[in-house]
Parts: sequence; structure tokens; C-alpha cells
Amino acid sequence: MRTPRLKAVHIYPVKSVAGPAPGEAAVEPWGLVGDRRWMLVDGDNRFLTQRQWPRMALICAEPLADGRLRVAAPGMPPLDVAVPEPAATMPVQIWRDKVEAVAAAPQAAEWFGEFLGARVTLVHLDDPARRRPVDPEYSLPGDMVTFADGYPLLLTSAASLDALNSLIAQGGRPDEGPLPMNRFRPNVVVEGTEAWAEDGWRRIAIGEVSLRVAKPCGRCIITTTDQRTAVRGKEPLATLARHRRFGDSLVFGQNLIPENRGTLRVGDAFTILE
Repeated sequence: MRTPRLKAVHIYPVKSVAGPAPGEAAVEPWGLVGDRRWMLVDGDNRFLTQRQWPRMALICAEPLADGRLRVAAPGMPPLDVAVPEPAATMPVQIWRDKVEAVAAAPQAAEWFGEFLGARVTLVHLDDPARRRPVDPEYSLPGDMVTFADGYPLLLTSAASLDALNSLIAQGGRPDEGPLPMNRFRPNVVVEGTEAWAEDGWRRIAIGEVSLRVAKPCGRCIITTTDQRTAVRGKEPLATLARHRRFGDSLVFGQNLIPENRGTLRVGDAFTILE
């Protein structure tokens, strides 16, 4: 068994589209700097994801040094989007939460709308420190989150992915495996741990940052979407349903809440605190 360490870091600037895997990332109370601060909404201002639009997987978003966002997609010219001035906000719906956000320039709506073939608006979360609290059942007062599904960070384990891929192969769908980690869209990936050990963690440390383990991550149809082609299959949900059902949820990975600011670096030591 290798020494437990941080294997990879992933940032998704726009919810449900692809993003970079930097060698390091700063941690704020609401997640990695730049993670899911942008989101697409429909004509009713409800959030959009790969659940409805698997083609979102083909879009890549990259944060630029001056704060702008660069987006690219097959057949589309790259577009740079400026952070909008927080002068006027609009209410948007993400799950059960209504959150104030700021609409990006109309050119961004036109670009995304052309690629998806739908009327959409790109919005920006201007003030994550006060816009959206984490579910109080699994958090402490003052815990906040961006446009992530519910928690500031998501952790997955390389050993657990290996174990899952073995189960997929045993289940008679070798044509769908092995699955890459990008199906699960984690923020941090650790290696050197036992498969499924994360089920028992309560507090962990990655380098200089300590984090509470809030709850297991229940999985949805996005995990069945090939992130390179936007084509959907049956896995991993079919195998998770047989082997990783926790109540009503099919579980892979753990949701995290930071306890302090700091910087995560690939190669950082990983420690179980509780």
C-alpha cells in the first residue's frame, strides 16, 4: 500500500462542464477558489446540468489570471467572459435553494445557447460568503457553498474506483469499463487508502487543510455520461445499485466541508483525523 496522498485536484468553473486539473488550488470556506462560481439557468432561472443536457460535458471552462472565464466547445469559437458587475442580481433556483446571482454578458448566453440548442443564461455567484448555506442537517452554522450540488468539496478514492471497476467487469459489462474518475467529477482524489475506507472517515487532513466529512455522495445519471463523447450507458449506476446502495442513494465518494483556509497541492500527505 502506498503512502496516502493527494493524487489530483479538479476545478469546475462552470457547474456541470469540464474544467482544469491544476497542480494546486487554494481552499476557501465554500470550496476551491474558482470552483462552480458560474452556472447555466433556463428560461425559468432554474439550474441546468448534464442531467438534462449531456452535451454540457463537451464544454470546457478555464479561469484566466485576470478573472475572466474562457469557454470552448467542439465547433464553437472560444469565448472569454468577464466577471459581471454585482450591481443587479437575479434569483436563480438550484435544487431547493433560491440564490441571488448576476447574469453574464448576453454574448455568453448566445454562445452557450447556440451550442446546446436552448435558451439559457450564464450566471455568476458574486458573494459566496453569504448567498447559499449548506444543508443545516449536515453542517455547522455559517457553512456556505457555491453552485456545487450541496457541499464545498467532493472527495473520491483511487482504490475505490479500482474496486468499482472490478465489480463492473464481474457484472458482465466489460464494454463499459473501466470507467475513468472524471465520471464522478471530484474536487480531490486521494490514493494509498483501502477501497471504500472513506465510508468511515469523519475528519481528514490534506496537507495544511483539515476538512469535515459531511455525508456520502449519492450518484445520478451524470455518472453514466462519457465525458469525452456525451454518450450515456448503464454504468456505474447498475453496479452501484447492486453493491453501494445506502438507503435511497447509490454512493461513491464523500462530501467535505473545509475547517480552515489553505492550499492543496498534488502530493500532499493525506491523514485521517477521526
